[in-house]
Amino acid sequence: MEPVVAVLDACVLYPAPLRDLLIQASVHGLFQAKWSQTIQDEWLINLLSTRPDLDKDRLRRTQELMNEAVPNSLVVDFELLIPTLTLPDENDRHVLAAAITAEAQWIVTFNLKDFPDNAISGHHVQAIQPDHFLQYLFELDAELVCVSAKDCRARLQHPPKTVDEYLHNLQNQGLKQAVENLRKYADQI
Repeated sequence: MEPVVAVLDACVLYPAPLRDLLIQASVHGLFQAKWSQTIQDEWLINLLSTRPDLDKDRLRRTQELMNEAVPNSLVVDFELLIPTLTLPDENDRHVLAAAITAEAQWIVTFNLKDFPDNAISGHHVQAIQPDHFLQYLFELDAELVCVSAKDCRARLQHPPKTVDEYLHNLQNQGLKQAVENLRKYADQI
């Protein structure tokens, strides 16, 4: 069975712990992560606006590593669709256009109100909160979600994080159900 395709909105790429977990889950084949350069630019600009102390070049390098980690993740040639789409916030049309072009089943976003069903269902795509999306992935393969979380935690070396600290960070990202599921397998993370 082919993995589902999900476009990751800028708001779920902005927080590093969530971004890393989603990308690692994609690397492990739980789903095919997609984004556009516009989405990449949006999360970077938003992050730098709240954290001007961060190094823009290092964040650009993070984007390059994301594109390398998930082959074929970068959606291109979607721009002509943008003016044909209607959403409550016109600035979100590029995300829907990327999802249509990528033939995605999901848009993973915290901003469900920006992607109402009546505006996107005709394009065979649904918007889903990241916590619910991770629940879906957990139902597909709980072991691989745990391996993904373990891999993410293992990379955190400055400073290293205990399982509880790592899960607490995820909980702070609004991943209540995902953390509840991961706690059941804490010894594997």
